[in-house]
Amino acid sequence: MLSFPDFKEKQVVICFSTEKQKISFQNDNLIVKDEEGKIILQNSCHRIFSLWIVGSITITSGILERSKKFAFPVALFNGNFRCYGIWSSQTEGNFILRQKQYSYVCNDIARLLIKNKIENQLRLIKALRTKNPVQKRAVFSLENYLNELDQTVTIQEIMGIEGIASRIYFEAWFYDLDWKVRMPRTKIDILNTLMDIGYTYLFSLIEAMLNLYGFDLYKGVLHQCFYQRKSLVCDLVEPFRCIIDYQLRKADNLGQIKKEDFIEIKGQYKLSYEKSKIYTKWLLHALLKQKEAMFYYTQEYYRWFMKNKSLEEFPYFKWQ
Repeated sequence: MLSFPDFKEKQVVICFSTEKQKISFQNDNLIVKDEEGKIILQNSCHRIFSLWIVGSITITSGILERSKKFAFPVALFNGNFRCYGIWSSQTEGNFILRQKQYSYVCNDIARLLIKNKIENQLRLIKALRTKNPVQKRAVFSLENYLNELDQTVTIQEIMGIEGIASRIYFEAWFYDLDWKVRMPRTKIDILNTLMDIGYTYLFSLIEAMLNLYGFDLYKGVLHQCFYQRKSLVCDLVEPFRCIIDYQLRKADNLGQIKKEDFIEIKGQYKLSYEKSKIYTKWLLHALLKQKEAMFYYTQEYYRWFMKNKSLEEFPYFKWQ
């Protein structure tokens, strides 16, 4: 298994088709060149954690071969930042872990995941220096829903509280950003569009970390198992969504979110290709600042399953 000192040195490499970049390799080094053939990035395959390709870029079988050899996934995103495919490098053959995954039938983990998520949402709102009446009511309501969460029994009850709590939280946290409603993948406004992008990046990072241990990504404990849905990844992103939420509010305060950077087409907002690299930079920077916490959380989640630990030892992510 990958140790943290080794993981700490690894990087996420992103290539954009909008800049007509080209990817090749030489002596186990990944090389990215610009349109004129000038090398803009050269990185040892030993130091790559994940390779992300945004847009249409030609990749060779040699790159895919090294992806398997050096155990880094290649994630493919379209121009709207939707991940449509992954060339995986997961640990294979961990049948004992998968047996434990499929034998787990309780709802305790689901409850802990949502509790962790709501507590981080509370931390964000409480950290505001001044709070308006909506935000003060949100703190009171979220604390009450946390107490109700301890009394839940079924997944439907847990998800019901999560849905109500999220609605209250979004209204309070994004109050100053002309918040309307959270509608995933609809891109009804700039904020929803950026949340989709940020959550997609988060999803890809968590997926890559789960693949280090050989989890069955389609067997979740909170989200129901649907065909072709990586329910386990959907589960484990929940405590970390606050990272993106915080960064979006921070970016708005710093004037980094500009309406002219987006294109409206039939009521949907899309980030212009020319500005995609700028927004990706500060979104990914926020996530990678927490990569140590993500690594240890995933590692402890694996150990929790393998060693049949108690609920008191379940991993926890505390936003700070």
